[in-house]
Amino acid sequence: MPISVKICGLSTPAAVCAAIEGGASHVGFVFFAASPRAVTPDVMAALCMPVPAAITRVGLFVDASFDEIAAAVATGSLDMLQLHGNETPGMVAQIKESFKLPVMKAVAIASEDDIATARLYEITADRLLFDAKPPAGADRPGGNALSFDWRLIADQQWLLPWMLAGGLDVSNLAEALAISGASAVDVSSGVEDEPGVKNPEKIKQLLELANTL
Repeated sequence: MPISVKICGLSTPAAVCAAIEGGASHVGFVFFAASPRAVTPDVMAALCMPVPAAITRVGLFVDASFDEIAAAVATGSLDMLQLHGNETPGMVAQIKESFKLPVMKAVAIASEDDIATARLYEITADRLLFDAKPPAGADRPGGNALSFDWRLIADQQWLLPWMLAGGLDVSNLAEALAISGASAVDVSSGVEDEPGVKNPEKIKQLLELANTL
C-alpha cells in the first residue's frame, strides 16, 4: 500500500514545490503565532496557488478562535482543518458544522490512557493524527522533533483514517511504519535544518523513501 505523506509547516515557495514534486498527499500550513512555522492567511493563499487539486491543503490551528479559523478559510485555499490543541469532541463538531470542511484532530500519545482519549474523537472528527506529547515547558503542541512509543497504537483498530506524527525523518520512517502499522504520516521537523526552516532536499529525500516503502 502506498504511504501517504503530509508535509506540514510549509512557509516558502521552494518547500511547497518540493512537496508537490515529491508526491506529498497533503501540504500543511500553521496558523499558530507561537510556532516558527506560522504563516498568515494571505501568505498561505499565495503558497497554495501551485498546489494541484489532488493534494489536500490543510490548515493547522491550536485552540484558535472561530474568527481566526474563518480568516484562513475565507481565502478558499483550504481543504481540511487540523485541530492541534485542547479542542473537545464537541468543539470539533461545531467547527465542522461552521466551516463545512473535514477536520483532522491531533491527539498527543504517551500512554494507553491517551488511546482512550483519542477514541472520544472518532464520532466527530474525520481523521485522527497521533503525535508525541510536547516536553514540559514547550510553547507548541507539535513539531518538537519528538517521537512516542509506536507500540501504543500498534494493532489498534480505528473507525477513522489516521496519520502518524512525531519526530519522523528518513532515519526512522521505515521502523515507525513497521511498528505502528501506519499508512499515512505527517512530517515537519524531520525535513528541516532548524525549526521553521524547511530543506527542500530533505523533503525530496523523505518522499522518495516513502515511495519505496
